[in-house]
Amino acid sequence: MIKILTNVFKIPDLRNRLLFTLAMLVVYRIGFWIPLPGIDQEQMAATFRTASESGSAFAGVASYVAIFSGGSFSQSTIFGLGIMPYISASIIFQLLTSVWPALKKMQEEGPTGRQRIQDLTRRVTIVLCLIQGWMWLGLVRSQGGVFAQWSDNPVWWIMALSALTAGSIFLMWLGEQIDKHGIGNGVSMIIMAGILTGIPRALLIIIEGSPIRTLMPVEWLMGPPADGFQASIPWMGLIFLAACFVGVVAGAVLLTVAQRRIPVQQAKHTRGRRVFGGQRSYLPLKVNHGGVMPIIFASTLMLFPSMIITGVADAFANSTGGWVAEVLVFLKDSFQGGAFPYVLIYVLLVFFFSYFWITVQFNPEDMSKQLKEHGSFIPGLRPGPRTAEYLTSVMERITYVGAGALALLAVLPNVVSSSLGIDFAVTQFIGGTGLLIVVSVSLDFLQRVEAALLMRNYEGFLGGDAEAPRIRGPRG
Repeated sequence: MIKILTNVFKIPDLRNRLLFTLAMLVVYRIGFWIPLPGIDQEQMAATFRTASESGSAFAGVASYVAIFSGGSFSQSTIFGLGIMPYISASIIFQLLTSVWPALKKMQEEGPTGRQRIQDLTRRVTIVLCLIQGWMWLGLVRSQGGVFAQWSDNPVWWIMALSALTAGSIFLMWLGEQIDKHGIGNGVSMIIMAGILTGIPRALLIIIEGSPIRTLMPVEWLMGPPADGFQASIPWMGLIFLAACFVGVVAGAVLLTVAQRRIPVQQAKHTRGRRVFGGQRSYLPLKVNHGGVMPIIFASTLMLFPSMIITGVADAFANSTGGWVAEVLVFLKDSFQGGAFPYVLIYVLLVFFFSYFWITVQFNPEDMSKQLKEHGSFIPGLRPGPRTAEYLTSVMERITYVGAGALALLAVLPNVVSSSLGIDFAVTQFIGGTGLLIVVSVSLDFLQRVEAALLMRNYEGFLGGDAEAPRIRGPRG
């Protein structure tokens, strides 16, 4: 591994791209500590801590958005919105391109059309920044997180909203610079950096609540343990967490790179005295074609009933009685993470959005048409509608398997957190959206670096025989 890393830094272009990417991520983390003007940071931290302990809707929203903002949502910094508005705008245009003929025609124009769509995405990002920023500032104000002299001042609203919007636009620009001058996949790299910043906090929570605290000299970090200290996470719990983490990461890697390879035969044709074609290849269909998008959609939808029911239950807890209060309490408990109704609805939504995503993004008719135009066919199937029907049936079957694995990864953090009483800041790294994003981006990063090494006749990360299989990224 040391030799491979040395080879990486021997290539000037690759070295400069890696260092540029690292520098941009450092800039992102520096901006994470610049607070919004007019926000009482201590009050916000206390409010978020209290809300997390009580399991309120505010904590649910902040925890979900923290996945994409690196946790700055709870601290109200200029990067509080993170890269979420740009991601939302990109998803909107990705979906509209499949159903709106004008955008589809624009995309088919080539680089010029894609550049126009990119410009539209940036403009919509600004609009989403203003809307999401206004909603978040209103929520912060309702929680008492704004200094009294600024609370009703329109100047503060303009100033804070401008700072949030400028922060998100800067992150969008930062991601584009990483795409252009760095290793690539800039927006995903920023998201991954924000997710990985939660690892130190998770480790501190594990150390503080486990027998490791009594074995490690960590008094300088969190003080000596109190008299009669009892670990909330026993040794078996630690072993279970470690084994679960390793197993889930391995499963996430397999789910990301898993493919169903359909054999494709190229037709032979003669030109003069020479025969061309006849090669045999395969058509890779990803088992998890939707990637992390089904979990993102399902998590977003599950926030709304949880927020509404929790808000209603808290508002009418003292003013109602009898069966109405019991129903509200039952619904509130049922929509907490880890409860059976919550998990069941979550799994159903993951399945639904997995099939919805392949319906939008996977077009078997176009794929069959392209195979026919290139003189290729699937052995035993006639080109045209029969091939399209076969591709549809195969995709439906493998999507069922992929959606099942995806649903398991999605609900595992909530189930482990509620069953074992472990903080969600720890269990979020044994499944869910964050883990899948980190695995997918890491594989793509390794694939890019390995391709650069192989182009210059260096061994890649796998090393060994040149005929050995290489790392496959999310694109196969």
